[in-house]
Amino acid sequence: MAVQSLFYSDRDGLEMALKNPDSMLFTSKAEADARDKMLELSENIQLWFEKKIPDMPEQLAEQCALLIAENKDLFQKALKKPEVLAEAEIPAD
Repeated sequence: MAVQSLFYSDRDGLEMALKNPDSMLFTSKAEADARDKMLELSENIQLWFEKKIPDMPEQLAEQCALLIAENKDLFQKALKKPEVLAEAEIPAD
């Protein structure tokens, strides 16, 4: 029997990772670290939203921050060429 290591972000937690293995369990530490870094960015964006827009509901700030963090490469391109946001494909949920 082979042994396989799986990694997850501490920010997600083991219970959440086990509930969503396709998106939160990884076969490499690098992938888990990348997820952790993305979640850290999301948390900081959320804090920024909450400071700049005090009336923004916390759940909305969290959703917006996560969306931006998940698509940071797109936003980096948009800083140079704003129309890429309008041209971006919207994935079906």
